[in-house]
Amino acid sequence: MRGKSRKKFRFLRMLLLLIMIVCLIPVGQAYYLSFSHEKKQEELRNLLETGKQKESEEQQNVSGKIQSRFTELYSRNQDLAGWLAIEGTDIDYPVMQCEDDEYYLNHNFQKEKDKYGCLYVRSIADLNTPGTNFIIYGHNMRDGSMFGKLNEYENEDFYRKHERISFDTLYEGNTYEILSVFSTRIQEESEFKYYEFYQAETEQEFLDFYENIKKRSLYDTKVTAEFGDTFLTLSTCFGSEEDERFVVVAKKIVKIR
Repeated sequence: MRGKSRKKFRFLRMLLLLIMIVCLIPVGQAYYLSFSHEKKQEELRNLLETGKQKESEEQQNVSGKIQSRFTELYSRNQDLAGWLAIEGTDIDYPVMQCEDDEYYLNHNFQKEKDKYGCLYVRSIADLNTPGTNFIIYGHNMRDGSMFGKLNEYENEDFYRKHERISFDTLYEGNTYEILSVFSTRIQEESEFKYYEFYQAETEQEFLDFYENIKKRSLYDTKVTAEFGDTFLTLSTCFGSEEDERFVVVAKKIVKIR
């Protein structure tokens, strides 16, 4: 009887060990993917930083010429549209653009299949001429990468510490100040379709967008806008519903020469 009990105990122990290993495999895979993703992003940031150092040694950027900071990155992938960064956060990534609006949902900068995808703007967005609104999309990743921490803007204290966004296109650097933060359901007919707004041809079109984002804001940022201003909109999935989105809208700060 004792021999049978020992065999039964060993069998149960091996079974539990096997179950534990099977359960840990997805955890290990997720950790590896997260580590691999961050390593690739760090390589891109290093290329950008090297470009910035080179740029500082040159004269002011010539109009119509790609900024030196992006030269090496652009040579590796000409879908590069710019770079988005929010100081003091993990949001510090290249922004892509190509004819296929779905491509960078599941491909990385190296054009490899990747569930993290890239931050991207749709093909309709014209980054080279003044428009009313640029919309940047990104995944809300569980490990906090991409737009995984964008919803920290739910907290007004977080906003007060991170009020400005840097979005540099290939040809110029720009800073934006946040004026609205909200969540919405995109499949509800009655909901405001922020994702369809790119250009205001009239002042009324501008006001319709502006008034909608302000009244939906989770808190009052005290930042205002007027017809002629340019917006930057960041959008990501949010919450437990498939059609829920978290949105941050910022206004371009006009540089005084």
